[in-house]
Amino acid sequence: MEELAEEAGIPVRTLRFYRERGLISPPRREGRIAWYDDHHLARLRTIAGLLERGHTLTGIADLARTFESGRDVAEVLGLGEPTEETPVRLTPEQLADYFKDDSTPENLATAMELGYLGTDGDEIVHISRRLLEVSAELVREGVPLAEVLASGRRVREHADALADLFVATLRAHSTEAEPPQLRPLARAVVDAELSMALDRRLRRDAKPPQPPA
Repeated sequence: MEELAEEAGIPVRTLRFYRERGLISPPRREGRIAWYDDHHLARLRTIAGLLERGHTLTGIADLARTFESGRDVAEVLGLGEPTEETPVRLTPEQLADYFKDDSTPENLATAMELGYLGTDGDEIVHISRRLLEVSAELVREGVPLAEVLASGRRVREHADALADLFVATLRAHSTEAEPPQLRPLARAVVDAELSMALDRRLRRDAKPPQPPA
């Protein structure tokens, strides 16, 4: 314990306090010897980083429990990494930098449930760099992360329905499991239709209210 505290740059009494609060896992024991490893050191450095960013010890403990009970990266990636998306590996401190005060256990648990986040040891893996950056931009624009995630859930439902439509349509006229034109055609159609839908919605919102007849 003394060696770990020295390596982490904290007093032994602080390390004992972290252990009592469940912020770090118990050491591996061999007889009367307790062994700490790089995992414990990484966790202590994470705690220090989150404290510097203004998180409380209670909040950090809640985050730790969320990560430890969440889905690991193998569950999130399923049968393989996304074909066109780039997963991003993050430390808890880096994730906190993306979402600031919205990095709550509740939001992270929702993100894990949706499959946006998984854990790999002391790292967090986001399934898509594009989704991560767009989500962070929406939060910077003032949209609460909880609403971003709720919208993401609804968008996924529609995206799944669109995927079913495009796959069924092209497979009906092709012998290939994934016709090569599937993705570019689907993206082009969805992008064009969404653009026109936004035009219709914004024009409708801009119309002055009609006086009663």
